[in-house]
Amino acid sequence: MNSKKLMLDMTVTENTPLGSLYGLLKLVPTDGSPLPDIAAGQFVQVEVSDSKTTYLRRPISVNYVDYKENRLWLLIRKAGEGTRHLAAAEVGKVINVILPLGRGFGIDNISGKKVLLVGGGVGVAPLLYLGEKLKEKGITPDFLLGARSEKDLLQLDDFAKTGNVFTSTEDGSHGEKGLVTTNSAFDGAYDKIFCCGPMPMMKAVAAVARKKGVECEVSLENKMACGLGACLCCVEKKNDGHNVCVCTDGPVFNINELPW
Repeated sequence: MNSKKLMLDMTVTENTPLGSLYGLLKLVPTDGSPLPDIAAGQFVQVEVSDSKTTYLRRPISVNYVDYKENRLWLLIRKAGEGTRHLAAAEVGKVINVILPLGRGFGIDNISGKKVLLVGGGVGVAPLLYLGEKLKEKGITPDFLLGARSEKDLLQLDDFAKTGNVFTSTEDGSHGEKGLVTTNSAFDGAYDKIFCCGPMPMMKAVAAVARKKGVECEVSLENKMACGLGACLCCVEKKNDGHNVCVCTDGPVFNINELPW
């Protein structure tokens, strides 16, 4: 895992709206320097310089890293003042980013395994790059993506380029109707499950994984201010009673580390 942290000015080269709530930013280092090695599941801390009420950087999952084009993809959900400003960034705008941060998904010994990647809402963001890294290891992953309705499903075409895509929507407008944990994809035999999304969804997926005896990793979305383990606002209690910082000890954890 790359432990060196960089603070880079990055220029927006594309900003693609995805429905009314999301935006996909693509950025390149302003000075033309190559992007560092970034592991699937790591995140970045983004400065919001043009918001008078946003004093702290915003943690954003790495959606994809295009090393051929030297571009970083960030999937932004408009959840508050800071992320609304980021999602509205115009092409040519320079944004300061600290990267890469955190501990990513454990895929070092994954060769030959059948893998399911489960995401809900904007929690699908880190799974696209994870799917690409698995593909590099000769694995074709299955993606199970959940949302409230069809309009909330994100980047389906991009996911389909990497693996097999299954979907669940609460209103039945795309794929199977219901929550992701009731999707028939779980009838398959998997060696490992990776998951990111709302906490209730991840806990439900973890329960299914335990019942089936399948190894499972989840990416937590605790609030983070510094991303470096200094402010202690993202602390999570582990099974052994110790508190850890999600931004440095995670955001990815094996479910056996968590008291769920």
